[in-house]
Amino acid sequence: MGDPSPQEDVMAHYLISVIEPTGYDIPEPEVLEKIMRDVEAVDRAMREQGVWVFAGGLHGPETATTLRPDGGEVLVGDGPFTEAEEHIGGLSVIDVPDLDAALEWGRRMSAACTLPVEVRPFHTLPG
Repeated sequence: MGDPSPQEDVMAHYLISVIEPTGYDIPEPEVLEKIMRDVEAVDRAMREQGVWVFAGGLHGPETATTLRPDGGEVLVGDGPFTEAEEHIGGLSVIDVPDLDAALEWGRRMSAACTLPVEVRPFHTLPG
């Protein structure tokens, strides 16, 4: 048998972004506890199946700092790059064979966190 082609056994990284509405009210404790248990269960399943790379929640957009190139300098500004009605509240990076697998994890995460999620592939780097 010859060497596998570069495309065989290649996994792809996908970002699953949890989308929160700006001004999102944190659910009541009993509701939040269930959401957190469900999200932890999805994270645990990702780890058990070997697709989990990284996950984390983010502070609100009011904590953001934007760095913007300006000629030879970089300007520092408070707040997010743009004002928006929604923002990324958390994320997971997964390593799966294809978009269909990534979308299945996205479905599970959306159901667990009860919020919309966006699934987006990373660029594949050569080498």
